[in-house]
Amino acid sequence: MSKLAARQAPLLGVALERELQRLLAVESFEPSAEFRAQALITDESVYEEAERDYEGWWARQAGELLDWIAPWHTVLDQSDAPNYRWFLGGRLNASYNCLDRHVLAGRGERVAYHWHGQLGEERAVTYAELLHEAEALAAGLRARGIGAGDVVAIYMPMVPEVVAAMLACARIGAPHNVVFLGSSPQTLHQQLSYSEAVGLITVDGALQRDATRAVKQEIDPVLDELASLETVIVRRHREASCPMRPGRDLWWDEAVAAGGGSCPPESLDAEHPLFLLYTSGSTGKPKVVVHSTGGYLTGVHWTSKYVFDLKPESDVFWCTADAGWVTGHSYSTYGPLMNGVTSMMYEGPPDHPHRAIWWELVERSRVTVLYTAPTIIRSFISWGAELPAGYDLSSLRLLGTVGEPINPKAWLWYRTVIGGGRCPIVDTWWQTETGAMLIAPLPGVVATKPGAAGRPLPAILPEVLDDDGDPVLGEQGALVLRRPWPSMLRTLYKENERYRQTYFGRFDDRSYFGRFAEPAYYVGDAARVDADGHFWIEGRVDDVITVGSERLPSARIESAIVAHPKVAEAGVIGLRDRERGQIACAFVTLVGDTQGSPQLEQEIREVVLERLGEAAVPRRIVWAVDLAKTRSGKIMRRLLRNVAYGLDPGDVTTLRDPRVMDDLERSFAAVVATESPESRPAPQPAK
Repeated sequence: MSKLAARQAPLLGVALERELQRLLAVESFEPSAEFRAQALITDESVYEEAERDYEGWWARQAGELLDWIAPWHTVLDQSDAPNYRWFLGGRLNASYNCLDRHVLAGRGERVAYHWHGQLGEERAVTYAELLHEAEALAAGLRARGIGAGDVVAIYMPMVPEVVAAMLACARIGAPHNVVFLGSSPQTLHQQLSYSEAVGLITVDGALQRDATRAVKQEIDPVLDELASLETVIVRRHREASCPMRPGRDLWWDEAVAAGGGSCPPESLDAEHPLFLLYTSGSTGKPKVVVHSTGGYLTGVHWTSKYVFDLKPESDVFWCTADAGWVTGHSYSTYGPLMNGVTSMMYEGPPDHPHRAIWWELVERSRVTVLYTAPTIIRSFISWGAELPAGYDLSSLRLLGTVGEPINPKAWLWYRTVIGGGRCPIVDTWWQTETGAMLIAPLPGVVATKPGAAGRPLPAILPEVLDDDGDPVLGEQGALVLRRPWPSMLRTLYKENERYRQTYFGRFDDRSYFGRFAEPAYYVGDAARVDADGHFWIEGRVDDVITVGSERLPSARIESAIVAHPKVAEAGVIGLRDRERGQIACAFVTLVGDTQGSPQLEQEIREVVLERLGEAAVPRRIVWAVDLAKTRSGKIMRRLLRNVAYGLDPGDVTTLRDPRVMDDLERSFAAVVATESPESRPAPQPAK
């Protein structure tokens, strides 16, 4: 334990619980005078300026933040709305904006990434080194006949080369399709087949905790089935068995040697596709989102800089998201690099080789800004505050959350235990489709409320609507966005009509479009907005339980359950009930070594009753070791429902740990076995 950590005598056990209960009564937290004094934005006028002329405001941001090869002649083209186009006529290159301009300005020796491997390895990669790597690989891709418009897939662990691969593609205008390394070979095949990828960049092997996975050897059978795939470039990473097919496969260094090293950045239209990215597919058919270059970079650059209050000269930024997810694209890669910031990258999971590895890395690299998911925070809570208390986290000055709503108690634990009570928390709402944050606090301006996403960012205009398409205040409704923004998706790959109907057709038959000059983007999330203009995200619209005449968001019940000090996490679903229509069923994980008991069940029900009323009280509580969550941390309530009704879960390869399904089924069956037949839920209707 460091001397500083010991001297601070961190709150633990009962003292911590008392402090969290005290803080739950605090409605909001103003920016401290110390933080405000050094913040990049401290004035409310930024909101007013953006609202007066949002197109002009975005144009100024794009002009000030990015280097353009040619200027645009039209800021926003709405002639084919909702297929919006931004910065028409403008030309630029993403790789140049992330790398070349920093090197040309004399900042090439600044570290771009502090990389840490699972075996204790460390590397510091400078901007100049990353540029050299990306340019050399881009030349190698071009030598293989790959150019603008050709899709290149990337299937790699979190190593600096995954960033080099993304920027190599961006350099020549080849849209990249990063596939999360934890995805199955079948998922990889599905994505490459659909996108008709001509190239794939991967590794020989990667670590899965203590075991080496022979990645290339494992995926070879599905690669052989892809007619469009002409080039496979393999980076040596873990010395795994790696058969190579002549004519198609080559090592990274061979590709670089064949390219000759030099590859100037391609001049690309602002609307040129930068990347394709599959949504998690937690419900229904997966969607393939297409993001542009100019608009996407504008939104990501601005939000990275001002929401995280980034200072390139002093900050060490750690976005813990994998490059296979949109957060890894926007805030592990493009955002920090455009800002010229030093980032940290860790190859492994948060509990390997031990449960305090993150705090060890924060202390070692002096991380100043940490951005992670609520599901990981809840895991830390279950492991106990003693782990982070053993490390010096005083370098941290700002904390962020992403991926799902965070309940107030977890928010306060994060602020108190990890942030030492001094760090502002920016809870950020956005989606794969939005490209960048849309609702989040500006930490030097806005008071933050535990559990709330906060106020919309400048130039963003959200609204909450009831079932009839009318705006509501203080009540739950459907979240919509009333005007376009630069970083929004341009279409769904090969499915433009699905794009128009999915995101802009929700209120079409209720005359909603007629109220505004522009179509409204339907988010699919349930939300409410309070009297201060703060938005509270309450899960997906479909994740609502109807008990009698009451409609209760699953996320709100989950938040009430985790307010109990012995609860780490909860996933709530609705089960059909013969009398009430539905009842709430909660899958609950507990803190540390806590064991489930009838007494604890009753305590949880009392907490929910006190906070939300009788209708929200879960009639069934299932103790679980873990919940069914995607690798990005989202609870798959659909799979919890499948467990409850004995349905085939289908493809579970997107789960963080597919083995959890067996545990959930056993736990649920054990609960059912103790009940009378009359108390069991009504059968699931046939599909």
